Amino acid sequence: MKFGVVIRNMGPQSTRETITACARAVEEAGFDAAFVVDHLAIPPDQTEGSGGRYLEPLTTLGYLAGITQRIKLGISVLVIPYRPAVLTAKQIATLQELSGERLILGAGVGWLRQEFEALGVDPRKRGALTDETLQVLHTLFANDVNSYEGKLVRFPAFVFAPRPARPPIWIGGSGPKALERTLRFGDAYYPIGLRPDELSQVGAYLREEAEKRGRAVPELIVGGMIREGPPEAMIDRISASRDAGASYYVLGLGRYADADTFRRGVERFATQVMPKI
Repeated sequence: MKFGVVIRNMGPQSTRETITACARAVEEAGFDAAFVVDHLAIPPDQTEGSGGRYLEPLTTLGYLAGITQRIKLGISVLVIPYRPAVLTAKQIATLQELSGERLILGAGVGWLRQEFEALGVDPRKRGALTDETLQVLHTLFANDVNSYEGKLVRFPAFVFAPRPARPPIWIGGSGPKALERTLRFGDAYYPIGLRPDELSQVGAYLREEAEKRGRAVPELIVGGMIREGPPEAMIDRISASRDAGASYYVLGLGRYADADTFRRGVERFATQVMPKI
């Protein structure tokens, strides 16, 4: 099982100095990846914990790529309908190229209605926009010259370069639409809050459907918050998810006070939990 950890790109912890120290701590502790999250336009009544301060995630990962050498760089998750499809593909390709192909692209449809309104995006079209943008990403990363004619996205032929390997796409969300999106576009499924028995059922469904469609079986990704106290409870919980089919765990450390607190958390997890899974 592989392990990643979320670095806060929001709130008072999102200073240059703090995220730099946190990223280096993740790499030194032996994690597979560092993840950031996505918000662009927080309404005043949703600022608790962040004060409304959010660093844009792709730009932040570009910075982290320059100060790290080994760890992968993940988004948990990019709200796909917030952004124009071709611009998103170009940004992802650039980040993938300059990072040495270290990107993990978590993808979701979003949920915060006021944020959609601030960005001028119809939330009723979020699923359709996400599907077309994911199709565009697959198309552009597969060919040097591309055109596309969809219901919501269309563009004439152009050269897509640089064209590094497409990053793995993790589809976030829950329910039948997210599962279908995973089977159409995803390399992994990243649900939130499933019990091990539910995760096992989802894994069986994905294996069956992947076989029918002649495609690789999507991986299962899980995540959770660090817990205080003895590590045995976390070991048992993560092991149960692993036994249910999960191959990756994304760790959150909550609202850690500073980089030193973050470092202690990742070191504790890396030494007391990871070797036991």
